Amino acid sequence: MMATLRDIAKKASVSPATVSRVLNNDLTLSVTDETRANILKIATDLNYKKANHPNSHYQKHLALVQWYSESKEQDDLYYMTVREGIEQQAPKYGFQISRIFHNDIEEIPNDTDGIIAVGKFSQEQVQTMTLICPNIVFIDDDQFSKGFDSVLTDFKYGIEKVVNYFVDQSIEDIGLIYGEETSTDNQRTIPDLRFDSFKSAMEKHNLFDPQNCFKGDFTKDSGYLQMTKALDKENFPHAFFITNDLMAAGALKTLQENNIAVPKQVQLFSFDNTALSRYVNPELSSVDVATNQMGAASVDLMQDLLTNQQHVVKRIELATKLIFRQSTYATIEDL
Repeated sequence: MMATLRDIAKKASVSPATVSRVLNNDLTLSVTDETRANILKIATDLNYKKANHPNSHYQKHLALVQWYSESKEQDDLYYMTVREGIEQQAPKYGFQISRIFHNDIEEIPNDTDGIIAVGKFSQEQVQTMTLICPNIVFIDDDQFSKGFDSVLTDFKYGIEKVVNYFVDQSIEDIGLIYGEETSTDNQRTIPDLRFDSFKSAMEKHNLFDPQNCFKGDFTKDSGYLQMTKALDKENFPHAFFITNDLMAAGALKTLQENNIAVPKQVQLFSFDNTALSRYVNPELSSVDVATNQMGAASVDLMQDLLTNQQHVVKRIELATKLIFRQSTYATIEDL
């Protein structure tokens, strides 16, 4: 038997009229976000089917275009938590999400109302997506100058705090392990903007040394290899900033194999603060990125883009914070 508005209303403890207005995405309705999300969840659980009429706006279809493969997401918890933030926020607005992996843009459904693009994209890929659906919000790729809403992470201030923390301990030889990427069509090389932030912070103290910078590709194996190269230097740095947790875990393995004690002989500070940073030994100090909130913010932007005729393109940059663990000496109380 097909579920009705009354069935949903009874389970949600609201009136059928409220259910109807929520399912029709009536944003003038005064209900809490929790109630709205609960109604949408119950409707989904009951497999409720709306009558197909011209005034129906529920439900909107979003394509979540992810520039990595499904197996890669299992390795990189950063992008997994971004996706979870998107999926947790989507029911608030009645969005149905189709996941597209590895930039398989041709798989974007024809009835897509909006695209949330997670990762790095070439100009050609952006143009292709725009032809399918012009309503695009980017996460982790600054497309603001091209006229697209973009959700980003602060690199400058968080990394400056890391450098200042080491300098305050009279450590001047600070190494960097960072990465470089390419879009999946190999048409765009994406430099690690954290390199620029690190260089700028170090130059404020007249300490930047390019010989202490080692470029990899954001994988654990790359972190292992780049730290191995660093060990070949005559003057091995007493501290390293490493621009993601995967590389930091690989770098830590190199140090352990060479009997170099962390943090006694060398301190490590990572970036992202994924669950991985707590699962290695010693646990990694890391710059915390609000990945879940990034995903949620992209959904909020998409809702405004689709419903607000006065929508203004926005560039949202979320703050970071330092999380201190066993790979450095300090705790937050020391600062």
